[in-house]
Parts: sequence; C-alpha cells; structure tokens
Amino acid sequence: MSMARQAEPAVTAPSGPGPNETDGRTVRRPPALRLLARPEVGVFLGAAAVLVFFLIAAPSVRQGSSMATILYQSSTIGIMALPVALLMIGGEFDLSSGVAVISSALTASMLSYQLTLNVWTGVIAALAVSLAIGAFNGWMVVRTGLPSFLITLGTFLILQGVNLAVTKWVTGNVATDDISDMDGFAQAKKIFASSFDVGGVQVKITIVWWLVFAALATWVLLRTRYGNWIFAVGGNKESARAVGVPVNFTKITLFMLVGLGAWFVGMHQLFSFNTVQSGEGVSNELIYIAAAVIGGCLLTGGYGSAIGPVFGAFMFGMVNQGIVYAGWNPDWFKAFLGVMLLGAVLINLWVQRTATRR
Repeated sequence: MSMARQAEPAVTAPSGPGPNETDGRTVRRPPALRLLARPEVGVFLGAAAVLVFFLIAAPSVRQGSSMATILYQSSTIGIMALPVALLMIGGEFDLSSGVAVISSALTASMLSYQLTLNVWTGVIAALAVSLAIGAFNGWMVVRTGLPSFLITLGTFLILQGVNLAVTKWVTGNVATDDISDMDGFAQAKKIFASSFDVGGVQVKITIVWWLVFAALATWVLLRTRYGNWIFAVGGNKESARAVGVPVNFTKITLFMLVGLGAWFVGMHQLFSFNTVQSGEGVSNELIYIAAAVIGGCLLTGGYGSAIGPVFGAFMFGMVNQGIVYAGWNPDWFKAFLGVMLLGAVLINLWVQRTATRR
C-alpha cells in the first residue's frame, strides 16, 4: 500500500533545530518501534514460542512427517483464515464460513453423483453456489445496514439446516455417496487433495496452495488499489465513500472472497475423503476468525495483514497436533486455543500502544 513520504522540516533561522535535531512533530521512531507497528510481529513471536515449546515437550514433532502433518492441519485452517482476515480488515464478519465449506462440498458431490455427471460439473456448480452465498451476505449487509454478525448468523442457520435436510432428502442418509470412481475424480484430486514427496516425506498440496494464496493476498493488500479500498472501508466507510472508494463493491467482493475460500476448502475435503458428512463445519468459523485475530486483525476493522493469519493458523495446527504428539488429553485443545486468543489480544494491544508511544 502506498504511503506518503514524511516532509523534512525547513530551517528558516539559526535559532531553529540544529542539523542533528528534529522537531517533535517530525521525530522518527526507532526501527524497533516501527517493526512492532507491524500487525504480524506479535503472532510471529507467539508462533515461534509455541513451536519451541512443543519441540521440547514432544520430541516426535522434530520428525519431518510430524511437521508435514502439522503444516497440513494449519493449511486447512489458513486457506480460509486468509479471506476471513481480509473481510475483517474491511470491517465485517462472516459466521457462515464454516458451514459454507460443507455446503460447497455437498453441492459438488450430490450434483455429480445423482445426475451421473463428470465431477468437474459439480465442482463448477459448487463454485457458483459459494460465490452466490458470499454475494448474498455482502448484498444484505450493504443493503440493510445491519451488522454482518446478524446477517451471517442467519445465513449460518439457514445453511446448517439446508445441508442436513437436502442431504437426507437426496441420499437418504446424512452423508453423500462415494464419488471416487466417477469421471474427472482423479484430475480434480490432483489439484485439491494430492500429495508429493519431499525427502521421503509426503507433503499435502494444500500447504503449497496456502502459501500461494498468502503471497497473493499480501500483494493485493500492499500493492493494489483494491487493497487500499479494503483498509479504507474498514477504517471509516463514510470517509472512504467521500473520497470515491466504492464501499458497497468492496464489501460484497470481500464476502465473495470468503465464498471462494469456502469452495476451495470444500473441494479439498470432498476429494480427500470421497464423501461429505452434512453436519460438519459447525464452529469452524470461530477458528477462522480466531486465527485472523491472533494474526493481528482488529475486531474493529481497518488494521491487519495477510501474513499474520498464516502464523495464527500455524499456531492452531501446532497446538492441535502438538498435544497429540505429546500424549496429552486432547480435551485441553480448546483451553489452549482460548489462552492463545486472549494472549494474542493482549499482545496486539501492547504492541499498538508501544508502537504509537512517543
């Protein structure tokens, strides 16, 4: 994102500041404070601490296969956390993102199987459905002016009911049929759910997609006009509208980006397991939002990054799998997440106050 250069104070009289002095209004902060102003710094330090902790507490984490599993777990969270983070920077929430993933997978699976079509037909139809859900959420938010929390809570309940009811009605069960023997399945699996070998360790393709999407989101935020619009509408939408920012377009497309992420993760789940359980996805939206918050995105909007949620998702994956590798009771996972979330909020608050202190 382009930033204005700070003007140097003009010296108009010998009594003014000397060559090595600065006006208090133009003083440059030390590099350390400027670094702390970055929203991803706190979560990076936290992720490093969690990694070191589990490397000591669970020696099996040091194995390549274990780290690949941790990164895979992180990627399935991180791919969705990225568009959710962009939406939060734009000042909105989406509580339907968790069940939207399942809606996308169900659409692709049932359409392909019940109509005996090539699975790519279902994949494309699922993309259209996911984008339509995001567009509906965004349109309702900008049209009604209601908080996105309420709009997407309603969408969450609608999708949850539709997922269960339609799946039972079409298949007679709560899960879809196995589509692994259908035309196009092998090609789709290579894109969404394949693995490749790195030094004898099987690495999931979602890890690569996760990093590619993170790089793309970072470029959009920092190097494009659309990225400027996201920060502007999240900071103050009325001021943004006054200077010509297309507020409604920006918000609707941000919700559609969440739909795009839900489609991709839904396709991964479908082609990983060949079938989909219609009741899954509930509460996953809170994990995506928490990863974004831990990654430095403010609940009030207008602040955050795409790199921060990458580290936030890694912390989730690290804790989730680290507890298993350490041989602890997995019931402690939610407690760890709560501690991480509260810790991240406090660290972000301290970072902001420290970075803005003269």
